Amino acid sequence: MAGLLVASAAFVTANIARDNHTRAATAKTMTGGDPDRAPAIFRRYGCSGCHAISGIPGADGQTGGPLTGLSKRVYIAGVLENRSDNLVAWIVSPSSFSPRTAMPSTGISEQEARDLAAYLYAQ
Repeated sequence: MAGLLVASAAFVTANIARDNHTRAATAKTMTGGDPDRAPAIFRRYGCSGCHAISGIPGADGQTGGPLTGLSKRVYIAGVLENRSDNLVAWIVSPSSFSPRTAMPSTGISEQEARDLAAYLYAQ
């Protein structure tokens, strides 16, 4: 019985790891970004002060919407169709799409925004 439980746990763990790898690879292809660079970028630009971001220590902000599950949403910030090009453009210049948004223009580069988008889509 114990052997069956260990084997079942190993199977589940292997499937989760494979699914995570597949999501990350798909997100990289969609965005042209690298999700592994995102945690440092989130910290550098203070994203975690306003947003709750899964997998980012201390990212528990309540000002902006939570970014967990972004890939499953229809809209970005309620104003843009959820596509990788729109997400990158929103991150770079949110006020271009919603002049009254509380999200600041941070000076983030397009490549850094691609890295953040890859991370968010990989979650």
